[in-house]
Amino acid sequence: MTAISSRVGRKPVAVPAGVVIEFKNHELAVKGPKGNLTLTIPAFIDLNIQNNQIEIKKNNKRVHTRKGSEKKSLRSSPGTTRANINNAILGVSKGFERKLNLVGVGYRAQTKGKILNLTVGFSHPVDFPIPEGITIETPSVTDIIVKGIDKDLVGLTASKIRRYRSPEPYKGKGIRYANEKVTIKETKKK
Repeated sequence: MTAISSRVGRKPVAVPAGVVIEFKNHELAVKGPKGNLTLTIPAFIDLNIQNNQIEIKKNNKRVHTRKGSEKKSLRSSPGTTRANINNAILGVSKGFERKLNLVGVGYRAQTKGKILNLTVGFSHPVDFPIPEGITIETPSVTDIIVKGIDKDLVGLTASKIRRYRSPEPYKGKGIRYANEKVTIKETKKK
């Protein structure tokens, strides 16, 4: 095994109580109180699981370019793998959520079973099918909360909802993230 040059990749991942880890054939299964996730680990990375910690190590299956140096993607893989493992553990133990706000006169959202109904200034309401593994709550008509255990899927779902009506730069109307700052442009003067 070789040393990892990534600062993120060198840090071990803590496994909290209630989370079960299984590693076989480069597949990492993470089970926790919120659900189960499976990650595929690259062939040139080995995991050392001891004392409720996971250490990431590069093995000798390295790929070199013609000049003999390691490819950039291979150098960055241990840090990315560590971040993905940490996100999976956080997801099955605590979960992830993303909040969206609707800004505009008459803009509203409502969940109906597995459909999110959006009224965002079109001549017709928009029905967004909620993906498997995601729950969407609408505590008020202008707030949307996207929840799930997979961080990538939560972010992707929130961005798809936002894409229906991105905030426009002159009045700021549209769907925006809760912590997003929209820069308002000055209108043209006569």
